[in-house]
Amino acid sequence: MKQLQLEVENSWKRKNTWSTDKNIKHLITNVINMIESGKIRVCSFLKNRWIINEWVKQAIIMFFSVQKMNKMEIGPLEFYDKIPVKNKFEEKGIRVVPHAVARYGSYISPGVILMPSYVNIGAYIGKESMVDTWATVGSCAQIGERVHISGGVGIGGVLEPLQSYPVIIEDDVFIGSRCILVEGVIIKKGSVLGANVVLTSSTKIFDVTQDDHPIEIKGFIPEHSVVIPGSYPKKFPAGTYYAPCAMIIGKRKESTNKKTSLNDALRTHNIVI
Repeated sequence: MKQLQLEVENSWKRKNTWSTDKNIKHLITNVINMIESGKIRVCSFLKNRWIINEWVKQAIIMFFSVQKMNKMEIGPLEFYDKIPVKNKFEEKGIRVVPHAVARYGSYISPGVILMPSYVNIGAYIGKESMVDTWATVGSCAQIGERVHISGGVGIGGVLEPLQSYPVIIEDDVFIGSRCILVEGVIIKKGSVLGANVVLTSSTKIFDVTQDDHPIEIKGFIPEHSVVIPGSYPKKFPAGTYYAPCAMIIGKRKESTNKKTSLNDALRTHNIVI
């Protein structure tokens, strides 16, 4: 794997030859095939933290240069693009409802359910997760196991800058309807996001579960948090107005029965999903 990384990094420096060098095309195609099969991924969880594999991002970007535009016909539907769509879902153990589309070069684990939705190249979806109707999983987004992404959710993708994190959602997370998660935010395991929560890297997140004062964080949701959308007063030259934020209003019980734990959290905190 280290040798493969070195070859990709060396090829990255030779931008003028990406589309003409057959060896580079073979190398990059091999890397994309490995992403497709789950052998490598854009981010790895090592030593209790997420690490970005920048060279994998480099390979994805180069793939767009080495690929040629091609017409793809699927029944009565026609597409015209550089990246083919995934196929052979039955043998991969993935349930795909029309008109779900997943791009080649994304990895989708066995047991995943795709309702009519979209999954972009470089994304990773763990076992037994569900992507509900009209939800989108952006390029390089990392989704854990047993994650429920509700209808209309937008998971942002980040290819460039290379050093930037994509959106990362860890295991056993529930994302409520119409949530928007972008700019590399990290949702730690077991969390529940109510409907319409919007998170960017600069969104203020207030933990209001303490008796004395709120705790402000940015960029991530701690483990087992129950989160709803909120607002806070902010001064502008024209006066004081309310800006959007997210509020942590409780903790989901860590339980071996994740479904029961989720239902308890929804009932206890009266969460709209």
